[in-house]
Amino acid sequence: MADKSVTANQRLTQIKDFLTMNKTATTIPWDPNCTKFPTRKELPSIPGAPAEAAWVWGDDDYLGRVNLLTPARVAAAAKEIRTGEIIPVNLPLDTPSQPAFDREIFKHEIKTLIDDLAYDDIYHLNTQSGTQWDGFRHFAHLSTGTFYNGTKGSDIKGPNANHKCSIHYLAEHGIAGRGVLLDYRGYAEKKGINYDPFDYYPISWEELYQCGKDQGIDIRPAVQGGDIKIGDMLFVRSGWKETYDKKSPEDRDKAALRHGSGKDGEDGLRYAGLSQEQKMLDWLHDSYFATVAGDSPTFEAWPTHESYYLHEYVLSLWGMPLGEMLDLEKLAQKCREKNRWFFFFSSAPANCLGGVGSHVNGNAIL
Repeated sequence: MADKSVTANQRLTQIKDFLTMNKTATTIPWDPNCTKFPTRKELPSIPGAPAEAAWVWGDDDYLGRVNLLTPARVAAAAKEIRTGEIIPVNLPLDTPSQPAFDREIFKHEIKTLIDDLAYDDIYHLNTQSGTQWDGFRHFAHLSTGTFYNGTKGSDIKGPNANHKCSIHYLAEHGIAGRGVLLDYRGYAEKKGINYDPFDYYPISWEELYQCGKDQGIDIRPAVQGGDIKIGDMLFVRSGWKETYDKKSPEDRDKAALRHGSGKDGEDGLRYAGLSQEQKMLDWLHDSYFATVAGDSPTFEAWPTHESYYLHEYVLSLWGMPLGEMLDLEKLAQKCREKNRWFFFFSSAPANCLGGVGSHVNGNAIL
């Protein structure tokens, strides 16, 4: 009986697609060129995968939502280039001077090849210490200890280590498409909403919706009548970089070295970011963003006050590269001046076999 129901639903979908000129993803592996995809509540159950896993692009897929950056979507995104202004979003490699989460400080050494004639660079760095993509090896679905598409810790490090979920897959494919900026910090200042980006402050979906509305954007997915297209890349400015620049070197280091849970009055790392709530999960999933990114060290409000992290859903369940500590200051200024919040964006992740993450090496082009 269940099989007949599935068949009937598939036929109904085919009829709807014919009438609407859509192409709905129904059979795994999904075709990235489809024009309609299941909502979070409609995700198919995948044997052996955690609930809500969208491991739908093939058994050996390690691109996740980057699959949505098809040639057709990239070509369409290029039409957002109007003035040709290039705006890098990369912090200097030594910023922040003291990375949070006990990460190593960036060190730069000049190596002399021939005095006065030839020199090399030597970098000592943690790819998570500055403007970064969190790759799919960075954060697991905690209750099952599973990374994207069934990858385990033993695949990442140890005698049986392999290249599952390696950052080089993103490098070989490339990241380019249409970006959208939600300048929540600018919106909050305009509306008199006061908060400290270096303290816990959850930005709710409703607040982001109102921020978008203030910018003239409906942040709902296009299938729901909004302006977000499949494969768009999300950028959210919380004001972390602006606040960092105003702090003294001593206060910057002190903030990065806070220890403890950060909850219930205990000292610890605390940052503003996207809230952990069901509406936010629905929106991040159903918009079918190719990537998501923010300007803080965590993207989501830190520490989570729920039983889960957005990182679990974004990285391990849905396969979306997650960017942190992007410099969105100049981009926000230019977007506001031009009243244009969509732009072309390109990024060149490091081609490192077995790598966990990468500096973004990204440019927005208006």
